Amino acid sequence: MLAVRRTDAVLVLVALVWGSSYLVAKSATDVLPVLAVLFARYALGALACGAVVLVRRRPWSRTEVRAGALLGVTQAAVLVLETYGVAHTSAAHAGLLISLTIVLTPPLDRTRPPLPGRFYAAALLCVVAVGLIGAGGEGGLGLPRGGDLLMLAAAVVRAGHVALVGRVTARHRVDPSHLTAVQMVAGTALVLPFTLPHLGALAASGPATGARLLYLALACGVFAFLAQTWAVQRTSASRASLLLGTEPVWAVATGLALGGEHLTPWAAAGAALMLAGTYWGQAVERAHRDEGPARDAYEAGKPLARSVPGP
Repeated sequence: MLAVRRTDAVLVLVALVWGSSYLVAKSATDVLPVLAVLFARYALGALACGAVVLVRRRPWSRTEVRAGALLGVTQAAVLVLETYGVAHTSAAHAGLLISLTIVLTPPLDRTRPPLPGRFYAAALLCVVAVGLIGAGGEGGLGLPRGGDLLMLAAAVVRAGHVALVGRVTARHRVDPSHLTAVQMVAGTALVLPFTLPHLGALAASGPATGARLLYLALACGVFAFLAQTWAVQRTSASRASLLLGTEPVWAVATGLALGGEHLTPWAAAGAALMLAGTYWGQAVERAHRDEGPARDAYEAGKPLARSVPGP
């Protein structure tokens, strides 16, 4: 039981770190241009991932390099939209809107069976939530902010990126640390040409800004990746997805408690609908995904091996 609780705590910590990244990124973009923040996040992450790869000393494959380069492009698109988006909206809104990825990804993943109607009902609930969050400004209902629209675009692109990662890892045997390292290097190379005019501002940034950049690169990048990989190997996929799915809750909590933000009544209603819709959609997708192996095992007359929390 102690081992299970330790694993759960690590997964909640990963979700908390990811949720807090929106407020940290917003604070960094208040001081530095968005592209400078992105470059620092990528470059520091690439150095840290490179150190991890050197320590592990596992052989590379061409597939890891090719797939990592492609995923580096899609990941860069996600981070550009996310960072520009959070610079022009609240951290709470950003964390809630990006969680739309949860219900956008399964329909794009061709490796999974067709989804039932209940899933699309949950997705529709999330769409209503998006409307309330985006239009619930300070003066009541109105037009969504530009940052909210950018976060919606980031959610769409992120869903495509996650589906692409699933397709690559389903077809090829790849080392996740190699894949992540190549993505970081590719992102650094893509962002660098646009960051050159801002390198002076980046070099002149103070200790507080430097700490934020290190947090984004090391805590939200390398640590979260390694901790997630460690924890997922020791628990069930359902339990892991449930705990990691608390990311938007932490995004709202850090925005309200530490960022001095607040939600209007309309946006708060949208937040409640978004959390309900994403959890419902996640539960429907997970149950539907488990039905296939169960049905096949039943027809074959074999017992189904279920995943349980590891030691």
